[in-house]
Amino acid sequence: MSGNETTPAANFIRQRITEDIDQNKNNGKVMTRFPPEPNGYLHIGHAKSIFLNFGLADEFNGLCNLRFDDTNPAKEDTAYTSSIQEDVKWLGFDWEDRLHYTSNYFCKLYDFAVELIKKGKAYVCDLNADEIRKYRGTLTEPGQDSPFRDRSIDENLDLFKRMKDGEFADGTRLLRAKIDMTSPNLTLRDPALYRIKADTHHRTGDTWRIYPMYDFAHCLSDSIEGITHSLCTLEFENNRPLYDWILDQLEVDCHPQQIEFARLNLTRTALSKRKLIQLVENNYVDGWDDPRMPTIAGLRRKGYSPGAIRNFCERIGVAKRDSEVEMALLEFCVREDLNKTAPRVLGVLKPLKLVIENYPEHQDGEDELDAIINPEQPELGYRKVPFSRELYIEQDDFMEDPPKKYFRLSPGREVRLRFAYFVTCTGFEKDDDGNVTEVRCTYDPETRGGSAPDKRKVKGTIHWVSAKHALNAQVRLFDHLLKEDDSEDDFLNQINPDSLTVLEDCKLEPGLANARPGTTYQFERMGYFCLDSKDSSPESPVFNRTVTLRDAWVKKQTPKQGQKQKQGKKQKQRKKQQQK
Repeated sequence: MSGNETTPAANFIRQRITEDIDQNKNNGKVMTRFPPEPNGYLHIGHAKSIFLNFGLADEFNGLCNLRFDDTNPAKEDTAYTSSIQEDVKWLGFDWEDRLHYTSNYFCKLYDFAVELIKKGKAYVCDLNADEIRKYRGTLTEPGQDSPFRDRSIDENLDLFKRMKDGEFADGTRLLRAKIDMTSPNLTLRDPALYRIKADTHHRTGDTWRIYPMYDFAHCLSDSIEGITHSLCTLEFENNRPLYDWILDQLEVDCHPQQIEFARLNLTRTALSKRKLIQLVENNYVDGWDDPRMPTIAGLRRKGYSPGAIRNFCERIGVAKRDSEVEMALLEFCVREDLNKTAPRVLGVLKPLKLVIENYPEHQDGEDELDAIINPEQPELGYRKVPFSRELYIEQDDFMEDPPKKYFRLSPGREVRLRFAYFVTCTGFEKDDDGNVTEVRCTYDPETRGGSAPDKRKVKGTIHWVSAKHALNAQVRLFDHLLKEDDSEDDFLNQINPDSLTVLEDCKLEPGLANARPGTTYQFERMGYFCLDSKDSSPESPVFNRTVTLRDAWVKKQTPKQGQKQKQGKKQKQRKKQQQK
């Protein structure tokens, strides 16, 4: 389990498990599983399921299996199984010796299918995909029986064996359940149980030429493993009668209870694996672990922590109806977590040279200032930051002709350099294009540490980096992956062309030369940044922006409060006018 403990929120699944235990159902045992398909990387939606399945098992002193649903050899790969295991462990969970694959059960599943045929509950069908769709009917019209539905048991057994032996081409035959072609639930209109696939399986090689469909394999794999509560998302709600039908026909020893919950939908990103594959294969992103991707690997590389993701999943809760969660809430949880844990550093992303004219040249490079590591953890103490006559500041922190309420550096104005001194702008230089290339200042040596002995105050505080000691780095800024919320119609047209901005030659305080890949820092006034674990090197460090300092989600939660404050001021003004 992760070390970040949170109080479990009440939800209908937790309540149902509690009731089952009170009634001594399953002898009081709780057994769950997380069953990903190894055909892609896990994303933030899977994290919700991971925390739910592993978390509930831990809470009720049960166990949770990790099982790969590897029934489609055309799309699966061992690279995906490795990444999934890494992600689950990174989130803080351990399946111990309970790592399973549906392919481990292929022989048992085949035997179960034969048993259904012998009971007259399954048959081999020769209809092609278009014909099956036509015979299936619609929501308002009943389906029609397949012309092959009444084949004899012996003929079905013979054909099914020949399917297994590879005698028939892909797509020419299916094994279908014999249920009810007039059922109002389309899932029960003789669904497919096995299909022919000649692809080589990443674990079983060419042993099999037929593979079970998800609905057939999933419920039986749950039963084989002794799962008590099979938790899945709402799109499988209509499949629950089929889940139960298969287990009832085979009279298995363990009949798990399927419970559906709402999947996670996030604004301004895609959580469909099909769409994520499109992004990767068409090179819209730099792989599954691109920090713009909502994959767990991408979020990890971006600087998110397991604790932040856990907190997010707890906040959104477990519901019975689909809804959409704002990306800003996830960012809020990340920001809340990093504010407590991330060390503070100084970093200038768009550098502008600042020269302190009256700073002693003999002292240049010898002065060191104390800077707190993290005010949320005062026990960590302070770090030393070198100071010199020439510094870098942000371009946005100087304006030649500033507007009203601009409190940073401008001609004649005094500001505070963070942890350092008060400085007053005395002049600046421009290039031939009119761009400011250098700012000149004087400093007050009596203000060392950022405060004045005469208690005078300045309204602006800016950050800086010593030019002589600065670490050069590349910084990557990320925006939403999609311009608008995800939609089926124009997904690729919604890709945000400005989702990545690369800044070269940024200036960072020299202590970051010893940063470890994957470590996240707060660049003061600029946001949180993580040293990239893939492209960074000691000679060429690369930092990914994890999240900004601005909290959009909190602002969105309080517009009415702001309106009330404005209304209150207007009411006071009216009263004063009336009194006059």
